[in-house]
Amino acid sequence: MNPKHIVITGSTRGIGLGMARAFLSMGHFVSVSGRHRESVNTVARRLQQEFGSEKVAGFVVDVAVPRSLDQLWLKASLWKPIDIWINNAGVGQSDELFHHIHPEEINGVIQTNLMGVMNGTRVAYLHMKQQGHGAIYNMEGFGSGGRMMPGMTLYGTTKRALRYFTRSFAKEMEGERVLIGTLSPGMVVTDLLLDSVKKNPEAHQQSIRIFNILADRAETVAPFLAGEILKNQKNDARIAWLTSWKIVFRFFLSFFHKRTLILDEDLNS
Repeated sequence: MNPKHIVITGSTRGIGLGMARAFLSMGHFVSVSGRHRESVNTVARRLQQEFGSEKVAGFVVDVAVPRSLDQLWLKASLWKPIDIWINNAGVGQSDELFHHIHPEEINGVIQTNLMGVMNGTRVAYLHMKQQGHGAIYNMEGFGSGGRMMPGMTLYGTTKRALRYFTRSFAKEMEGERVLIGTLSPGMVVTDLLLDSVKKNPEAHQQSIRIFNILADRAETVAPFLAGEILKNQKNDARIAWLTSWKIVFRFFLSFFHKRTLILDEDLNS
């Protein structure tokens, strides 16, 4: 096996951290990153202790700042040549209807979820084109497929735009030696998901019921995504965990077996 070096933005927790662990368990090198130095250092040390200090590096990055993404590539590539770049960093929105959200929050969500992905893709692509190989993956989320729900308009808009951007750019780069695609983890029990439910559990009873049917833990989804990324040789690929047939099957099983992914302690912690 030829070990790869994977850079993952927003990988100090949630699905990003899950993918870092998955790649490391397969024997690859991983650069974890996040906005806060303390959390980056803590996670990097923990992973180094578990998988070996030579396998993990940690870097501070704010994806909302284009220059910060340039610095991430520079520092990570000086450690190891980069083979795969995953734009995973994202933020949620206030559990509010759009007209109640402050303009500063609107700008912040767009800067991280959309502009951060666009700039990260641009930085990674330009360097990968120069080196002659590489793969870039952008993380989808609620709204990517056009689904709508009150209180998710801002977040969903950024994820819908993310899918369009990635697919359109992939078509522009057709025939190049750099692959571009999207990752669709489905519903994953992360801090981002739990935070929205914790604010008003009573109002989210229906959502909790759906989560318990369709959601999965990061440690379940991440190894699948990592494995498919390593196998993929196709441009404009969409690697999806929660497929349509799996949704139908989960709802069918829910009549006979109750899954409980979101526990009371998750909401009270």
